[in-house]
Amino acid sequence: MAKKVVASLQKGGGKEHTKVIKMVKSDKTGGYTFKEEIVHNDKVKDWFTKN
Repeated sequence: MAKKVVASLQKGGGKEHTKVIKMVKSDKTGGYTFKEEIVHNDKVKDWFTKN
């Protein structure tokens, strides 16, 4: 799935976007989950502080 997302972004200004992945610990189970999103390069630091 990730390959399709990256390939489609390269056509329309995809170099201006970054796929960000953050590991988040669940309070309920104690396990880890991953949050993934594609954000603009200017918003990467904001995304990590917000999420």
